[in-house]
Amino acid sequence: MDITDFSTPDLADEHPAVVALELPWRNFGGRYCFGGPVETVKCHEDNSLVKQLVGEPGEGRVLVVDGGGSMRRALLGDMLAETAAKNGWAGMVINGVVRDVDQLAQIPLGVQALGSVPLKTDKLGVGQQGIPLRFGGCKVRPGDFVYADNNGVLVSTERLL
Repeated sequence: MDITDFSTPDLADEHPAVVALELPWRNFGGRYCFGGPVETVKCHEDNSLVKQLVGEPGEGRVLVVDGGGSMRRALLGDMLAETAAKNGWAGMVINGVVRDVDQLAQIPLGVQALGSVPLKTDKLGVGQQGIPLRFGGCKVRPGDFVYADNNGVLVSTERLL
């Protein structure tokens, strides 16, 4: 399902059980509004698992990446974003940074991250997939639902749209 037309403030008002990921998100993708079921990755300055997952069918899912808030290495660039969009991922929420920001803005993929840096990650195959994450004042589990726009990022245990 392509979820691209909603307002997170309206969703929060209509569904008081949702929680906001309390971080200073910036929107970098070509889709300013996106949502869907969650897949998770935890990695630190190594986007090997991100690369692997975006190469698989996304089926409208949102990849939530906990990079520990590191501002040193970009966990997403234009090539991985292009792959994710082509494979049907709705978007990515990254507790970390991205690069190739001008190109990311042209790709039909939602991308929320903390900032940008020009440096790529090492590829050491380090990280965990499909685990509960805790950052930004909340817990995010595979199978939860994420809804994001320029106002922020919401997490729900139930599908809202």
